[in-house]
Amino acid sequence: MTHRTRAQHPPARPIASIAARPARRARRLAAGAAIAALALGGAVITATPAVAADEPDFGPNVVVLDPSMPTDEINAIFAAIDNEPEFSQNRHAVLFKPGVYGSAAGAADPATAPDIVNGQVGYYTQVSGLGASPDDVVINGAIHAEGRPPATSCPWDGGGEADTALTNFWRSLSNVSINPIQRPVEGDTGVYGVCFPSAENPAGIMLPEGVADPGQLRWAVSQAAPMRRVHIQGNLTLMPRFGGYSSGGYLADSVIDGQVVSGSQQQWYTRDSSVGSWNGGVWNMVFSGVQGAPATDFGPHADGTVGNKTTLAATPLSRPAPFLYLDGDAYRVFVPNARTESAGVDWSTDASVGTSIPIGDFYIAHADRDTATSINRAISQKQHVLLTPGVYRLDKPINVKRADTVVLGLGYASLTPTKGNAAIEVADVPGVKIAGITVDAGLVESDVLVKVGPKGAKKSDASDPTTLSDVFIRVGGPWAGDAVTSIEVNSDDVLLDHIWAWRGDHGLDGSGTWTGSTGAHGLIVNGDDVTATGLFVEHYQQNQVIWNGERGRTVFYQSEIPYEVPSQAEWMDGDRLGYSSYRVADGVSEHHATGMGVYSFFNQGQDIRAASGIQTPVGPGIQFESLISVFLSGSGGIEHTINDTGAPVVGGFGTSPVVSYPTP
Repeated sequence: MTHRTRAQHPPARPIASIAARPARRARRLAAGAAIAALALGGAVITATPAVAADEPDFGPNVVVLDPSMPTDEINAIFAAIDNEPEFSQNRHAVLFKPGVYGSAAGAADPATAPDIVNGQVGYYTQVSGLGASPDDVVINGAIHAEGRPPATSCPWDGGGEADTALTNFWRSLSNVSINPIQRPVEGDTGVYGVCFPSAENPAGIMLPEGVADPGQLRWAVSQAAPMRRVHIQGNLTLMPRFGGYSSGGYLADSVIDGQVVSGSQQQWYTRDSSVGSWNGGVWNMVFSGVQGAPATDFGPHADGTVGNKTTLAATPLSRPAPFLYLDGDAYRVFVPNARTESAGVDWSTDASVGTSIPIGDFYIAHADRDTATSINRAISQKQHVLLTPGVYRLDKPINVKRADTVVLGLGYASLTPTKGNAAIEVADVPGVKIAGITVDAGLVESDVLVKVGPKGAKKSDASDPTTLSDVFIRVGGPWAGDAVTSIEVNSDDVLLDHIWAWRGDHGLDGSGTWTGSTGAHGLIVNGDDVTATGLFVEHYQQNQVIWNGERGRTVFYQSEIPYEVPSQAEWMDGDRLGYSSYRVADGVSEHHATGMGVYSFFNQGQDIRAASGIQTPVGPGIQFESLISVFLSGSGGIEHTINDTGAPVVGGFGTSPVVSYPTP
């Protein structure tokens, strides 16, 4: 089947903005301390979660569910928020208190199973359990993500956006145990006029996307849609029902009892987990510290097939993301310790594996009333920060000046600078943890959006690295925005665990044009001993990653070259054709990267070339494994995978795997 890239939009304007699409009417969840009122097309559905009057004020965009709630009320809450448009300004978090939800009685036949929790997760929605362990919240049913059912063609015909999950971004599932009993919800069904027509029904039949086999959960997603700390008591599929396209993704600290079917997933990274078995994948499937992972088979085989899997016995450096949980009736945030050479899961909240912080030590911020000034004041008063769901417009950066400060976002809390400033800056201090935030470039160009340490930073702690977890950057998309560099790391001993830095190839501002929302670099690393696990960087206009620091380590990298390059003359790195996506600076002597994919789709009809997807110096301390370049569609292409190694992928679909560089 011919690969299709994510939805493109016609060019709108030329280096600094993004694409426009009419937004569907937003559906906003309003929750009080005791009543969640959901407005849906004029109707109001009320749910009554058991929320005590003295609970923390998480604001109107967080719903806390209790196992005493009827499942139809829980499902109504999901139905109210699962249809946000791709660039909505609404944000949601749905949190399950410890307990059992729904009934397992009908597990053998999901179509008729009574009393199950069955909700689809839409854009900008975090679904999390509030237990100390995922097994403290047991859901009989399904919290799922589906492909997009088209109305114009059968899913297997590949027409339009038939059955794809290519833009299923910005949603998450964590800290729950699911006994999968899944059936379609409203919106899962498309009308296919050419599928199985009959005399009785000449228009064809409706094919439900959300059907799943007994004991199987579907999480069909692409970037920025992590699963963390989940226990699936059965099988998990990561692709749309009818084999549609998907471009993900990230799974960590999880247990899947049965088989994981990755199928059409172009790339996927799994860290520190346990799986019964794994089946499928397209180009770049990477496992580190995963019990039950498939054996490495990356590269060409004697029978003419090409393997796509790379498995490391352990993750060189890892840290599970901080999470909100209940200790009895008290809310706390658990911050796991960093681990070296880790494998498998550890769901303990014991003091030996991390630090439990009472919610009273957090400043709970709200987008409708908080500013950078109020948040910085709280940090200066030795408080951590919990960002409730919303869009925070900042006229100066959030300044993290205290070691070990935690900044935790709920429900895809989003930060956007308004005066060309950064959104968040970390001072020369060690051990900071930033998790669960999205950063959008503003209308005034920023030099950098997220800055970890000042230039020349000196203070770090290898045993307690500053860590960015689930930090997602957008340059363009919801509005025109410009930023020279999205993330700049100047400190030593930093861990980047699941980053998606994205210069929009489509959006509401006419993105997808060369002078639309502009961004030169997604990530610049100047610090030493920086590790990236699960690094996605796409569409930036120069080197998308520049690594200047020593002893850098990347486990899994995925990148698409910018689509809309107008001419070769406008995309030259000196006298070198184009810009490599991942650039290790010439003076670096030690660097190690594993599982890397760089893809091209030049859509302007010009013969645009990149000399190589990866560019690096060569020396005894430089090592790369499992590299691939891919021609997706369009024109031009990539001449070599790394430096001058790897066959060209130019002018037509093709892949160029390189097992090891330099060759041993």
